[in-house]
Amino acid sequence: MTGSVDTRPQNITGGVLLIVATALTISIQDVVFKFHSSELTLWQIFALRGVLAVPMLMAVLWLRGAHKGILRAAFGKWPLLRSVFITTTFLAFYAAIPFLSLSTVGAANYIAPIFLMLLSAFVIREAVGPYGLLGVLLGFAGVIVLLQPGTDAFSAWAILPVAGAAFYALAHITTRSKCQDTPLPALALSQTIVMLSAGLIVSGLLVWLRPQGGLAQDYPYIFGQWSDVDLTDWLVLLLLAGLAIVIGMMLAGAYQIAPPAIVSTFEYSYLVFVAVWDIVFFEIAPDFASVSGMVMIVTAGLLVLRRRAI
Repeated sequence: MTGSVDTRPQNITGGVLLIVATALTISIQDVVFKFHSSELTLWQIFALRGVLAVPMLMAVLWLRGAHKGILRAAFGKWPLLRSVFITTTFLAFYAAIPFLSLSTVGAANYIAPIFLMLLSAFVIREAVGPYGLLGVLLGFAGVIVLLQPGTDAFSAWAILPVAGAAFYALAHITTRSKCQDTPLPALALSQTIVMLSAGLIVSGLLVWLRPQGGLAQDYPYIFGQWSDVDLTDWLVLLLLAGLAIVIGMMLAGAYQIAPPAIVSTFEYSYLVFVAVWDIVFFEIAPDFASVSGMVMIVTAGLLVLRRRAI
């Protein structure tokens, strides 16, 4: 994954605005997931949401006359690989949502800028100055303070979004270096199809394996079988399908037009949104460690942004 930095788009303002809007939309989607995680399995949600999202997206493209060549572009090698990375990230993230606060899950996922900074420097040769390195290290320290590993406040479920963060970084480096010329609707369609496929494949495996005993009973959201779907469920799935399309296009667009290390800095705005939702919807107020960790993460973001002046 190599290329000339000078030939890549450098629309910093557009990328920042797009990623903040994306972070807000994702936070709303996550609230819906958390509320609905007791009704359907994770795999059922991914599969049925995809069943709705694919024809919705194709219908929009058809009405806009932008459908020609989209399928071929969506099934290209690099868009599919990017979609696998993104899907792995979201699955890890949403598997942890029922067991942690949104703020904690989000913070665990924000180790991704460390991977992004390193990959930006060594894979696609985008400059990383001392302020950028300091910012990433401070951000990592902020995540540690927020998660409190080694204490009773730490949950093993937090490992999932941390692992997903590595795939998140890989997805955006792939977007930046290999998907510059891929239309945003094609990237969104590819991502939706891969998520749909993941939901169907894992659901099929669970039907075949049929986990029994405590595993299925304790964690039905992950290991349970499909539940009946009523009208309310379908309306929620329709909402999630629409959000998935919007998020897929905005997320890819932000990383197409601006450097990954800069865009990822402003993804931290997600932490502000979910902290508000935790208080409003789930009555979970951040404690001192959470606030301290978030302050460190925001400071780290400002340092990463400042690195461009060096």
